[in-house]
Amino acid sequence: MIILGIDPGLASTGYGVVARRDGRLAALDGGVIATAPDTPQERRLAQIHEAVDALLCEHEPQAVALEELYFGQNARTAFAVGHARGAVMLAAGLRGIPCRGYTPQQVKGAVCGSGRAGKEQVARMVRALLGLLEDPAPDHAADALAVAICDHNCAPLARALAGAAAGGGR
Repeated sequence: MIILGIDPGLASTGYGVVARRDGRLAALDGGVIATAPDTPQERRLAQIHEAVDALLCEHEPQAVALEELYFGQNARTAFAVGHARGAVMLAAGLRGIPCRGYTPQQVKGAVCGSGRAGKEQVARMVRALLGLLEDPAPDHAADALAVAICDHNCAPLARALAGAAAGGGR
């Protein structure tokens, strides 16, 4: 199963493509979709949409896993991230690819064992789990790979629980 992980952002949208092969997780691709701050927001969102659509076409993932919004100190930044997340979801939706969301704490917990892990620890664990020679960079790419790993680890359980609930727990 191939998962496209996304760490959404208007300036930098991280992406990571992870597949399970022979019982191990492997990184197929990763990087950042960068948009220029002097470009109008609607064009930046179109650029994100186009780049994600190209990734979907190239890798043909079975799902897109996105980091959920984190409302910290800056509501303006949160709205921009939400817009970028929407551009990604639109690209997936137009291709009929399901999207699943995970909070930053869920991602860190799935990858590091602790929802309070720092960025450096996440990058080190991503490197170890995917058998990479060095920590993935930049941070947004590492985070996107972590989101894809989280989905690989969490989605099967969620599907099994949903199936059990639909079947009346049989």
